[in-house]
Amino acid sequence: MGRGRPLPELVLNIEENNQLVQWARRRTTAQALALRSRIILACAQPLPNQEVALRLRVTPQMVGKWRSRFVAHRLDGLLDEPRPGAPRKLGDARLYLDPPLKAMVLCVDEKSQIQALNRSEPILPLAPGLPQRRTHDYLRHGTTTLFAALDVASGKVIGELHRRHRAKEFLKFLGTIERNVPPALQVHLIMDNYGTHKTASVRAWFARHRRFHPHFTPTSASWINQVERWFALLTEKQIKRGSHRSTLALEQAIREYLAMHNENPKPFLWSKSADDILASVVRFCKRISDSGH
Repeated sequence: MGRGRPLPELVLNIEENNQLVQWARRRTTAQALALRSRIILACAQPLPNQEVALRLRVTPQMVGKWRSRFVAHRLDGLLDEPRPGAPRKLGDARLYLDPPLKAMVLCVDEKSQIQALNRSEPILPLAPGLPQRRTHDYLRHGTTTLFAALDVASGKVIGELHRRHRAKEFLKFLGTIERNVPPALQVHLIMDNYGTHKTASVRAWFARHRRFHPHFTPTSASWINQVERWFALLTEKQIKRGSHRSTLALEQAIREYLAMHNENPKPFLWSKSADDILASVVRFCKRISDSGH
């Protein structure tokens, strides 16, 4: 009697095993994701599909489906995908121009590798007939990363500093955003396509927090993200004008600017019409999509 097709090999690395155990045990994990994680952990022992199905009280077909999905796509394969035929309730193209009711639109990004620079000579102040004078030589004292979320409607910024720039720090910042946005509001996040924003752990976080809706800007189109303009103001008005003898001093200067800005925040206003902006985006997307031909 034939044994049927051989099962696809399923071997977990340490990172995958730890993430699956975390998903399977955490109370905040969606029940469907927790069950899929337990299926994969059982399959990796290794156990046949029939044995896994009996242990977890599911069908062998379900075990086979998620085993195959995991082998093909690893952790990403366990996350929910948009259902076919279910259109999105809000498109990207009018998110700035016509923000949804009972929701907050936040422009999110990181300004990484901000250097604590101490000028080798003190700044000479303004004098009659002489401009402010400063040396162009610096002593370097480490770096920091600012995670920021700009509220499009009010101009207020949620900011958080970390010494490293990884998905781990980004997840901490998502938690900070969640605590700062009233629970009754939906949250639409405008972000770029940087890999930190799309790891399996980040996607799992969004799967558990259903009021968060990520929207990704086209590649090389960071100018669409308004928080980039705020980063430019921070650099011009605070970072470049200062002299920082340590990373702590730099971080304190950034916090001071953040607090000062939020005392009287103002939203950015587009200088072009909505039609002009959208037409520029269309031309840009067409240009980069045709670049390989």
